[in-house]
Amino acid sequence: MHPNNEKMTPEDIVKPGPPELRLIAWETTRSCNLSCIHCRAAAEKGPYQGELDTKKAFAFLDTVASFSKPVIILTGGEPMLRDDIYELAAYGTKLGLRMVLATNGTLVDENSIKRMIDSGIQRISVSLDGANAKTHDNFRKVDGSFANSLKALDFARNQGLDFQINTTITKINLAEIPAILDLAVELGAVAHHIFLLVPTGRGKELEEQEIPATEYERTLNWFYDQREKVSLQLKATCAPHYMRILRQRSKEEGKKVTFKSHGLDAVTRGCLGGIGFCFVSHTGDVQPCGYLEANAGNILETDFQEIWEKSQVFTRLRDYDALEGKCGICGYKRVCGGCRARAYEATGNFMAEEPYCTYEPKKMQQ
Repeated sequence: MHPNNEKMTPEDIVKPGPPELRLIAWETTRSCNLSCIHCRAAAEKGPYQGELDTKKAFAFLDTVASFSKPVIILTGGEPMLRDDIYELAAYGTKLGLRMVLATNGTLVDENSIKRMIDSGIQRISVSLDGANAKTHDNFRKVDGSFANSLKALDFARNQGLDFQINTTITKINLAEIPAILDLAVELGAVAHHIFLLVPTGRGKELEEQEIPATEYERTLNWFYDQREKVSLQLKATCAPHYMRILRQRSKEEGKKVTFKSHGLDAVTRGCLGGIGFCFVSHTGDVQPCGYLEANAGNILETDFQEIWEKSQVFTRLRDYDALEGKCGICGYKRVCGGCRARAYEATGNFMAEEPYCTYEPKKMQQ
């Protein structure tokens, strides 16, 4: 009741504001020195026209820092091909943003690691998509890339810079995932993030190598089983079903699920696109994620805060009750959400049901 026992008016009702922006993947450049077979951007050496210059990049970081303090992933392409990458990292650090860098590792040496540390980069991620050179180099389409990535990780470890291993899972490397996790532990990684393939960009050519939904479920259950076997942080990305599996398995085992809500290893929800996370392209286009090409606006035309808070694309994604198909009736929709990018690729509708989910829900309370 209203404090004066009067009927509440619409003005008395406080509507929830936009969710906290926790993570931005910023494609600082689309240029890349590799031609990976699963690349969402189909990146090439470039150069690409219209990339943000240093001044515009600084202005973007200023806007971000004015209303939030998310983790900024400096990504690409290959971000180390950008001449001012350390300036961008240092500027973001000065603003109080948590700067990390996603690199393929092939351009990393002792000096670049030192410059990363000096600029405030808190962690780097390097992809290992095979447990050996044959598999990894086949993914990367460049001989020697596996060896160079391992060297990069050695440089990081020797200078005390935290690193994580990222792995995109397909039929090609599925059998090697346990060995890759073992390698991540052996190398001293602080985290291992697995990515379930989303067939966009060059990844469309790998659609036949996408693991089936039943294997998807089995793999995520295996990943759950590793949580208490290794000391590093484990996170499944582009695999929102994992949040359902975490709850199902922990309930069966009588365990309480606890998650880090902030920081580099935060786990808050399955699909974060437009909810706690967004992607900013090399030309300033804002999307829910790098795989979901639904344009929410451009930072050169519209204030980034306005895009984050008011974009129709983002506000639509935040309406869990608008999810369609079995996602719409699923009791786990607020913690899983299904992969909106896969739904979009399969149907042209990013609110459609997740096509790679075997779970058959019954409508129930969260």
